[in-house]
Amino acid sequence: MSEARERLATARFLLVDVELPEEAPAEGESVARQLGLEADDLAWLGRKDEPARADYLGDRAGFVVPVVHDDRIVYIHALVTEQFLVTVHRGHAGLASNISAQLRHERPPDVVAALFLLLQEALATFRRAAVQDLLLVEELEDDMFQERCPEQVYRLSKLRRRSALLHHSLLPYLQVVDEVFTRRMLNPSFPEERQRLAQEFQHAARLVLANIESLQDASRRAFASYSSLAAGEQNGVINRLAIVSTIFLPLSFLTGFFGMNFTYLTDELESKVIFWLLAVGLEVAVLFVAFYVLHRTRIWRRLRDED
Repeated sequence: MSEARERLATARFLLVDVELPEEAPAEGESVARQLGLEADDLAWLGRKDEPARADYLGDRAGFVVPVVHDDRIVYIHALVTEQFLVTVHRGHAGLASNISAQLRHERPPDVVAALFLLLQEALATFRRAAVQDLLLVEELEDDMFQERCPEQVYRLSKLRRRSALLHHSLLPYLQVVDEVFTRRMLNPSFPEERQRLAQEFQHAARLVLANIESLQDASRRAFASYSSLAAGEQNGVINRLAIVSTIFLPLSFLTGFFGMNFTYLTDELESKVIFWLLAVGLEVAVLFVAFYVLHRTRIWRRLRDED
């Protein structure tokens, strides 16, 4: 901190990345004052649980940028002036090394261009996460049609919650950034090169948001596909029960009827011929009628198609 403070006071082009502990104490001197940035409107810099922010503060601009790191969302605080760019985050955000590599290759002309490089890289983390999850949803949907299992519902629910987290984290940030950039671009004194960078960022933001919305739609479609498959299997079970009922319900009625012990059956129906006609012939006739009804209603064909 002391070395960064000294260089911030003298350097003309400086990038500072501050990594705070995950559970830093809430009390104590603010990060801005430790860096020698004496400003009352910078108390948010490095503060825990700070919401998405995009403020133009006259000679400086402040941002709280969401970034996808592994399976969670972390927030990077960025403060930019014409001389320096300060980023503050809690724990390892995984973005500083990527920015350093890009700076060596792209060599931005000033600090503001480096800021837009940071903002674009933060968007790229959302894009990569959305595309990766979209591919996982499509693979799960293909596996469903091969063999459906309850584990697929659990994995789909996790992907659906993740898509909601990505959308919930990115949308408020894009709204506040879009308001600031639009207001600045309406100012005639805003440099043309920075207008181009802002427009490129807005275009990329819309594409990333569209990717996340596609992920949400794909997860909903996969849930609908799973429900349709489950409903189809239930229909098959119901059709089989209908076949069994159509065949055995009349037979059960006949056996129950002729099993009754009343006078006519015990006194009048004594010959074997009458027994075979009623006990066997009538049931065979009922079976033929049941199979004819099943054939006419095409239940057999539906079951064969499902198999």
